[in-house]
Amino acid sequence: MKIIGIIPARYASTRFPGKPLVDICGKPMIQRVFEQVKKVKEFSEVFVATDDERIQVCCQERGIPVVMTRSNHPDHIARVWEVSEKIVADAYVCVNGDEPLIDPDSIVRVIKTIPENTNACWFRGAFRTLTDPAETIDFAKIKICVSKEGRGIYMSRSPVPYPRGTLFFKYKKYVGIECFSKAALDFFVSTGMGDLERAEDIDHLRFLENGKELFFTEVDSDSISVDTPKDADKVRELFYR
Repeated sequence: MKIIGIIPARYASTRFPGKPLVDICGKPMIQRVFEQVKKVKEFSEVFVATDDERIQVCCQERGIPVVMTRSNHPDHIARVWEVSEKIVADAYVCVNGDEPLIDPDSIVRVIKTIPENTNACWFRGAFRTLTDPAETIDFAKIKICVSKEGRGIYMSRSPVPYPRGTLFFKYKKYVGIECFSKAALDFFVSTGMGDLERAEDIDHLRFLENGKELFFTEVDSDSISVDTPKDADKVRELFYR
């Protein structure tokens, strides 16, 4: 099975412009992410997918394979889809370009759940249990509800479910590891945005709103998504420990 890793990276982040190139203890963040993803032996190849020449140059100077994509993609999944149009594979694993602490073992755990039927429409992802109350209420951190089998029920920027009946509930956070079949990527870009996706601004709700199943695997990860300059400071502190 040919599995490729894709790291989407765009310069024009609303909350943190230029964050793929932000310095993380002597290296740009995109390099930190690539070095972690490259440790996964199951990948045939790993690419950075970007539309920005500054990121392209940064990658080329460091020997990081890079694929230039269109600048008008509305989301990262569409960018991954464009890569799938250029590079044939059985599965496309997207690792967020803003998680420099991503654990390679967590990526492997998701890869191990890939179905044998690579022609079908399927998605596999990851979540971790939240331990920091600040992350639970942070709208930038996406929370998910899953069934006992790991099937995604809902994803939200709000803490879900609402703790009316009990406070003893462990909230789950989406981790930026996503595995798509080619059919899933084709479905996504050929389907319009629904009301839930528009309200929450969460791409994956497009699948749920249209009856497509998402399955998530729990991972033991301390990965922090860098959404703001404060997140970058937190990551630097962990690197120095």
